[in-house]
Amino acid sequence: MSVSSASERVREIMVCLGMGIILLGTLLLSNGWAQSDQIPVLLNQPLAHAKVYLMAGDYRRAVVACQENIDRNPSVEAYVYLAYVYEAIDGYLASLAKQEDYVRVEQLALNLTARDILDLIDPPNIMPRMAQELIHEGIRQQFDVTAAMANRLSRTRTDELWAQQTRWRELKPDSWWTGAPDEWQW
Repeated sequence: MSVSSASERVREIMVCLGMGIILLGTLLLSNGWAQSDQIPVLLNQPLAHAKVYLMAGDYRRAVVACQENIDRNPSVEAYVYLAYVYEAIDGYLASLAKQEDYVRVEQLALNLTARDILDLIDPPNIMPRMAQELIHEGIRQQFDVTAAMANRLSRTRTDELWAQQTRWRELKPDSWWTGAPDEWQW
């Protein structure tokens, strides 16, 4: 073994030892924080994103974020949150139909169906009134399935969460679909 290859080998060993010490220190510190309750509480990213998506009217991404939340944190709350987003879509759709704003109904349909860059040059063509019916029916079906899953986990907790969203809807009758109840802390 030559002197240069030996020094390179020593350097590699030193780098590995240094990385090991850093990793060990990180693990020890994180264990100490966890035991002392000083570790910061991180927001639930999918729900934080879903909140922004609801405010923006990006309902497809709100659904996806809530589905991701179920994957990360399966719970009665997670299923109710997804069911709520389905309700929010339906509420927004109903408000558009009431105003006879079929341009926005078409925009909602595009938001829910567009997924790829190809959709920019070949968008799905749906007549707005047909889109309204298709969206409403699909949303109702998904809501029913998701709400049933939440009820199977805990009917009592589901009822509590729905009572919170009912109060939220009463407080904001013309815009409840742009957010979630404050108690949910998204």
